Order: sequence, then structure tokens, then C-alpha cells
Amino acid sequence: MAQHEDTMFMESDDGLPPTYTRAEAAKIRARKAQQLVANELSRLAADEYLEDIMQHMAHMENQTLPDVNLIDMQREIQWFMRPYLIDFLVEAHGAFALLPETLFLTVNLLDRYCAKRVVYKQHYQLVGCAALLIAAKYGDKKDRVPQIHELNNMCCGLYDAGMFSQMEMHVLNTLDWTIGHPTVDFFSQLMVVEEQDDVEVEHMASYMSEIALYHRDFVSTKPSTLARSSLALARAVLGRPEVSDGEWDHTENLTVLTLSHHLHQPSATLARKYSTGHFSRAAQKLADFMERQAALARQNVEPPTPPAEFARQNDVLSTPQKGHGATMGFDGYLTPPITPDSNHFMNSATNTYLPRQPVTPSQRPQQYGVGGYNNYFVQP
Repeated sequence: MAQHEDTMFMESDDGLPPTYTRAEAAKIRARKAQQLVANELSRLAADEYLEDIMQHMAHMENQTLPDVNLIDMQREIQWFMRPYLIDFLVEAHGAFALLPETLFLTVNLLDRYCAKRVVYKQHYQLVGCAALLIAAKYGDKKDRVPQIHELNNMCCGLYDAGMFSQMEMHVLNTLDWTIGHPTVDFFSQLMVVEEQDDVEVEHMASYMSEIALYHRDFVSTKPSTLARSSLALARAVLGRPEVSDGEWDHTENLTVLTLSHHLHQPSATLARKYSTGHFSRAAQKLADFMERQAALARQNVEPPTPPAEFARQNDVLSTPQKGHGATMGFDGYLTPPITPDSNHFMNSATNTYLPRQPVTPSQRPQQYGVGGYNNYFVQP
């Protein structure tokens, strides 16, 4: 009987009620109390030093911002190759279940390296893998960091195993071991908490921020500016009220407008990622919104309806035409182009994405990566 009095039941993480002695239970309660006190002290310290932290982050984002004009000077790397590499990184990032900021840091490291070193076409994917390794080691859990042999398998054995370590060290030395970078995800999280946005807005803004990774226009855009622009567009798409969070300067207005023009044709790989319930099916919601915008634009540019006896029924499968005037879209922004200008197009009959075709034929076409796209990274 005494033995039962000295023990008590406590709920465990796996749902089973293990038996603890009173001394063990007291220690657990004390530990939880200490954790609550520590969390409160951390919150107070964060409030006290928040202004200093934000100033430091603003300095860092300026110091670690890639120069897109230097990347333009690459002799072999062309911008049409970028979506294929970003697709590969997105799928690799998802396969290892890495943190959201790891993807943004990976692309930042990639672009900073390409702004400082000449990169050959056959090494472009290798640099991306090295950037992913560095970013994962910097901020992710140790057990989720990709192994070299796993990345090599994703590259279909294109490189020797030793080349990954050599490129990783070369990237670190080129960047003077300056890895830390305040990502778009970092600023988005702060703004979501401050403005009390719901999870749908958060996921839609994240989707738009990752769409921006594919385009040259945003390589030299500050993460804080892109985060604010993505959240503003996400609220507009979802019909949420806009937040009065201060004046917008010319750069921020231009970023919002430019980003809105890139939403009509996202990567099929990225759209598939954000089509799941885990991300509030943001891809489908954005596609539906853009379809409604395209329908409104067609109504504004179509000629007057002919008399009833000559009227023809609208063909739902007909190709929409661009207007010559500026058609106003949501919230006063220009409606994005109706006809896609990128290298891949949507099948309006099936609402699915057709596979991208290479702009110029590769010299030695072969499959690469987990997505099975045509390989632009020719084996040396």
C-alpha cells in the first residue's frame, strides 16, 4: 500500500501513463516552472532589444544581398537555367523535410557565390547542392542534414562524391564564411505575428515568396521588402483587409507590381508542393484568383456584343488575347499578363501544367534530379 502512495501517474508524450515517484514528479513540475520563467524572461529580453535586433538584421540583409548585375556577367550560366535548378532544390528541400528558411538561405548562398565566381554550366547544379548542404548545417536539425551520397543519387551520379565537399569548402571560402542571412521567411514570421494574419495568408505569402526565387527580378530585392510585398498580395488574393503598416516607397510599390506579374504561371513543382492541405492549398486558391482576373480582363478588352442573331457562344477553350491598355486588377495594381511569357504554359482544358521545354537544346540531354526534368548540367 505504501508503494502506491509514493507513486503517481503523469501523462507522457506517447499517451501512455508511466508511473513516477513523488520525487520524480516534483522534479518534472519544477522543470516546467523553470521553463515558463525562462520563456517569460526571453520574451521580455526580446522586447527590450527588438529595435537593436532589427537594426542588425537590416545591416545584414544589405551586406549579404547578391548583385544581380554581376550574375549577368556569367559566361555560361543563363537565366533560363535557373528554374530547373530551383525546381531541383525545392524537391530536395522537401525530401529532407528541411526548415522553410533553409530554402531561402540556400538560394541566397547560391546567388552570392555566382556573383563572385565564374560558374561553368556543368557545375551549376553542384554549387546548388553545396549551398543546400551549408544552409542545412547552419540552421537545421543535425539528423535532417542531407548526406553527400543522397545528394549524389539525386544528381544521378553526375559528380564524384569528393566534388561535393570540395565545392562546399570553395563556397565557404568565397563568401568568407559569412553564412547568416535574414531570409524572407524570417521577416514574414515577424510581420505575421505583428499584424495577426491567419494561417492562410501566411501560406499564400510563403508561396509567392518562393515563386520569386525563380526570377531574376528579385535576386537583389531585400528580403524584408519581398516579405512585405508577398503578404500584401496574399491578403488581396484571399480577400483580407489590407493592413495600414506605414507608407510604401517606390521600391516596395514596384516589387508588389512586379511580383503580381509573375503569379500567372508558377513552376509546376512549386504548385504541386503548395497544393496540399498542409499549405492550405494555396496553389489552387491562387490559380482560381488568377483565372477570375483573366476573365475580368477579357471582358474589358472584348468588343461590344453583336446582335443576338449573330452572337456566338463563348468558347471556354479559346486562347485569351492581351489588351493594349492597362487593365486595372485587384487593389489598384495592374492585372498580370493573360498569356504566359515563360517557357512553359498551362493547358486550359485540363488545368494542368505542360512540361517545360528547353529554350536551346542541350548538348547531351539526360535526366537529372528527383523531378526528372531535362538536364542542362552537362556531364564534364
